[in-house]
Amino acid sequence: MSEQIHVFATVVAQAGKADELRKVLLTLVEASKAEAGVIHYMLHEDPANLGSFYVFEVYRDQAAAESHMKSPHLATAFAGAGPLVAGAPSIVETRLIAGS
Repeated sequence: MSEQIHVFATVVAQAGKADELRKVLLTLVEASKAEAGVIHYMLHEDPANLGSFYVFEVYRDQAAAESHMKSPHLATAFAGAGPLVAGAPSIVETRLIAGS
């Protein structure tokens, strides 16, 4: 089994706030991709439900995932996204057990 950490996060914008939230998340993606332990950091949006965002993250290991959670750019993104989201994000940390 891989030591990589995979994270799936779901963030939903308040009505009328999707464009603002998208900007916050795009900034977060660029900063996060520059972290040493980040392998993938990808932002998706549901085309049938604009404003519903999904972030898929892959970290080298647990230490890299923990470092990201303490990063200044993540704190800035959380602060900026706070008034734009419809509720708390859903964040699930997983380990790949099969497939590629």
